[in-house]
Amino acid sequence: MSIPQQPVPSADDFLMGGSIPSAKFPTLGATLTGQITSPPAVEQQRDYTTGDLKFWEDGKPQMQMVVTLATAERDPAVADDDGTRRLYVKGQMKNAIAQAVRASGARGLEVGGQLTVKYVRDGEKKNPRFNAPKEYAAQYTPAAAAHLGTGEQVNTGTGEITTPPPGLTQQQYAAAQQNPATAALAAQIPAQQQPQSEPPF
Repeated sequence: MSIPQQPVPSADDFLMGGSIPSAKFPTLGATLTGQITSPPAVEQQRDYTTGDLKFWEDGKPQMQMVVTLATAERDPAVADDDGTRRLYVKGQMKNAIAQAVRASGARGLEVGGQLTVKYVRDGEKKNPRFNAPKEYAAQYTPAAAAHLGTGEQVNTGTGEITTPPPGLTQQQYAAAQQNPATAALAAQIPAQQQPQSEPPF
């Protein structure tokens, strides 16, 4: 059985040890909102207890998408917490985020886009040894609209953002500026438009 190659860590993760806290949804209604700071990566899931790679019964690997977000979350127990969170997307959460991306008109998650995920209900409890699976709703704002909503200055002719948004460097959002769809969206949205303060859940 072949084992898929794991994603190579970013230079920052390698340097700093990759100790980015995971996003948590401890209670019903818990919500996380953040701006995507690096391209999402796909990796194989691991068992929480043993750390072993997880496979389906037919031998295929169980995969997940890892999304890194700049959020307003701060954990007082974590020294120098800058609000960066890793969101591990799988199961029903994957379906919720995919639906949100389609509703936004985007083709996928991109650096600079804003993602909101909310724990909305419990699913059916199929195994008495485990808690009922959490179910989520999501909202996604493509990069150009997210930048406009933060009051960033955008050249409506090119879609170029002249001031980096909070939590992003010039390099992190440069990729979004190269996307023709992002530029087109920036040109269509008035600079004074503001995003919704609360996701429509």
